[in-house]
Amino acid sequence: MIVCGGDALAHRLAGELHEVYGERVTLLVPAGADTPRAPTARSGRALALFGRVTAAVTRTTAPVTVPDPATGDDGETTGALRVVAAAEADDRALTEAGVERAAALALVHEDDETNIRAALAARRLNPRLRLVIRLYNRKLGQHFETLLDQAAAVAEPGLDPEKLDAATTVLSDADTAAPGLAAAAVAGTSKVVQAGGLLLHAVERLPAAGEASDPGRCTLALLSATAGDPAGCEGSERSGEDGPRLLPDDRTVAAATGRAAVTLEAVTAAGPAAPAARLAASALPVASLFSRRLRWSLAGAAAAVLALALASTFTTGDHPLHAAYLTLLDIFAIGDPAVGEATSRQVLQILAGFVGLLLLPVIVAALLEGLGTFRSATTLRRPPRGLSGHVVLLGLGKVGTRVLARLRALGIPVVCVESDPEARGIAVARRLRVPTVVGDVTEEGVLEAARIHRAHALLALTSVDITNLEAALSARAVTPDLRVVLRLFDDDFATAVFRTLRTAHPAALTRSRSVSHLSAPAFAAAMQGREVLGAVPVERRVLLFAAVDVAGHPLLDGLTVAEAFRPGAWRVLALDGSAEAPADRRRDGNRTWRLEPDRLLLPGDRVVVAATRRGLAELLGRGGRIGWGRTGDDPIRAEGGRP
Repeated sequence: MIVCGGDALAHRLAGELHEVYGERVTLLVPAGADTPRAPTARSGRALALFGRVTAAVTRTTAPVTVPDPATGDDGETTGALRVVAAAEADDRALTEAGVERAAALALVHEDDETNIRAALAARRLNPRLRLVIRLYNRKLGQHFETLLDQAAAVAEPGLDPEKLDAATTVLSDADTAAPGLAAAAVAGTSKVVQAGGLLLHAVERLPAAGEASDPGRCTLALLSATAGDPAGCEGSERSGEDGPRLLPDDRTVAAATGRAAVTLEAVTAAGPAAPAARLAASALPVASLFSRRLRWSLAGAAAAVLALALASTFTTGDHPLHAAYLTLLDIFAIGDPAVGEATSRQVLQILAGFVGLLLLPVIVAALLEGLGTFRSATTLRRPPRGLSGHVVLLGLGKVGTRVLARLRALGIPVVCVESDPEARGIAVARRLRVPTVVGDVTEEGVLEAARIHRAHALLALTSVDITNLEAALSARAVTPDLRVVLRLFDDDFATAVFRTLRTAHPAALTRSRSVSHLSAPAFAAAMQGREVLGAVPVERRVLLFAAVDVAGHPLLDGLTVAEAFRPGAWRVLALDGSAEAPADRRRDGNRTWRLEPDRLLLPGDRVVVAATRRGLAELLGRGGRIGWGRTGDDPIRAEGGRP
C-alpha cells in the first residue's frame, strides 16, 4: 500500500497500516518534507513544542522484522515500511513507489488539486488500484469519486464491476474525525465505529473481584488475565489461555471470572433529557411567536368574545353562529346600532364595544411581536437560562462545524462559542437554532455565558492549541469534574497535556486528540476496502468491523444471528443503517442494534460484523488479501491469493 503526503496525517496513516493492519507500506513524501510540518500560526514556546517530530514511523527501505511473541526470537517479516521522497507525485514517483503492483493508494496532501492530479495518474497506471483521496470540497469529491470509478470500469471492460476490487473513496479529515470527537465528549472514548446513522463505541469494563463479565453485553473480547501482572506479557501469545480472547461466546464470557472485557455499546445522549427536548421544542420560530403575557391576553379576549356570543344566544334566541357573527361586528364597530331593540341586546352591544377597545392594543402587540420573531429567526440564539447537561463546543471552523452537526444528529444539546462572527460554522448554528456565544473564549465571562458550570462536557476545537488548553484550564477551574476533550496538533504535546490534566484532576475525564490521530483509522479502513468500517485494537491484536450483504452469502443468508456467529472469527452486531431492509422484511421493526439471537438474516439485509483479520478474509471470500503478517491472528499473506 502507498501513502502520499508529508503532514501528520500521512505519517499517522502509514503507521496505522503498518502496525495495526500489518500491511507493507510505502510512504511517498514531498522532497524535504518527510516530517510533519508545524502550523505557521505558532510562535515562541508553542512553536518549539509543535516542532518536535513524533517517532510514529520508522524510516527504512528494507523489510522490518519484529520479535515473534510466541517464540521470543525474530519472527517472520510482517511487512516493510519504506519512505520515498519525490518533488511531486507524478508518473515517475508513483512508478518508483510501486503503484503498478500496489493494492491501494492514499492521497492525503493538503492541496486538493495535488491529490486530484495524482489520482488521475494513478488510475491510468493501475486501473485496478483502490484509491482513497483526501478532499476538502465534498461536492467535488462526490463527482470525482464517480468519475474515477467509471474510468476503472472502462479500463477493464471484460470484468464484472461487482468483482472489480478497484474503488474510489473520497474522505475529509474533518468528517472522519468528527465521530471520534463527538463520542469522546459524550461517551468518553474515541474507539468508535460508524455504520450509517449508527455510532458504536468500544469500552473496557472491569468486573468486580471474583465475578465474571456480564454475558448480557455485546462482548467483543476478553482481555488478558495477566494484563495487570508485572510478570505477565500483557496480551502476547505467550500468555496462552490467559491471553486475550477475541469474539468469545457466552459460555466463555461466563467462565472468565475476574477478567476485564471489551464491550460494544451505542452512543446516546448522556445527561438529562429535558434540555434536549427544550431545545428541540424551540427549533421552530412559530413556537415562540408570541410572548407568554401576550398569549394570556389573547386567551382572555377570546374568552370574552365567547361569553358575549353565548349571552346573546340566550337572551335573543338567535342561532349560536348568528349570535357570534353579530358579536364580532359589534366588537369591531362595524355593526348597526341596536336602536329600538331589546335592552339586553343594547347592553351586550355596549359591552362588545368595550371588548373591542381592549382587543385593539393586543392585536397591535401581536403583530409587532410576530414581526420581531421572524426578523430574529435568522439571528443566533442565546443560551437559555435554565440549560444544563449540554456540551460546550469551542470553535466553529472546519472541524467544529462537522462535530456540531454530529452532536445535533444524536439529539445532544450544544452551546457553541466562536470568536469570529463570519466563521463557516455560524451559518450552520443559525440554521440548527443552536445557542451561540460570539466572543473570545479567553476573555472573562464568555465561558460563563455558555453555562459552563452546568455543562456535561467541553469540546475545545479551535485551530490554536494554546487557546484550547487555556479554555480547558479555565473550565476546570469552574467545574473540576467537567469532561474535557481537546483538539491538539502535535501528538507529543497532546500526550503531555493529557497526563498532566489527568494527574491534576484524577476524578475528571480528559481526552486530548489530534485530527490526524482520529482520521487516520478511517483512511486506513477505506484502503482495506469499502466493506471495512473501522478497527478497534485489543491489546496486541485487532478487530475489524465490516458491512456485508446477506444476499447469496452461504455463511449468512437464511441463518439466524446466533447460527451465523462463529466464536473467534466473526459475529453479527447490527444492521447497516445506510442500507436497511424494508420494514415488512424486518422482524424487529426499527431495531438495528443488538439484534435478537433468533432474528433471521434475510437477503435484503446488510449487516455489520466484527471479525478477526483471518475471519474477515474468509467471510468476504478473499483468500488472503487482508493483510501481511500477524497481529494476533494467523499470518495472512498479501501475495498469491492464499492465506
